[in-house]
Amino acid sequence: MKSAKEWFNEYADSHQNPANKMIHYICVPMIFFSIYGLLMCIPSSFLENTFELYNPLLENWAAIATIGISVFYIRIGFWYCIQMLVFSLLAIVGNYWLGNHLNLLYSSLLIFIVAWIGQFYGHHLEGKKPSFIKDIQFLLIGPLWVVKKLNSKK
Repeated sequence: MKSAKEWFNEYADSHQNPANKMIHYICVPMIFFSIYGLLMCIPSSFLENTFELYNPLLENWAAIATIGISVFYIRIGFWYCIQMLVFSLLAIVGNYWLGNHLNLLYSSLLIFIVAWIGQFYGHHLEGKKPSFIKDIQFLLIGPLWVVKKLNSKK
């Protein structure tokens, strides 16, 4: 398993252009948020029947996904995992709010598509392929990279 520094250095190689970085600061969280929204749109009757005795927070697929991706993040570092748990919980709460005001499925699809167009435009400006083409795990490094960068701006 690569160290956090190795992941971040490799991810940063294809994110040098200031415009591409700015696009990523906006689009990566949008993609993360929209994926959570899409997960929350999946019917959860199986989860409700399975976990009703344990915890109502586990009764949607986004919460289950958070547990799964936390295994990846904890291997990189405890505090990175905590930061991504907070980010994930904000995405879940934000999607609950969005779902109470708009159709969550359509909103999430729109956000997802627009954000990916932005991402590919950013990589066009950069002149390099997205990192996840080399290794799919970079789809999980991207959000952590953004959270780390935003925390370092304080």
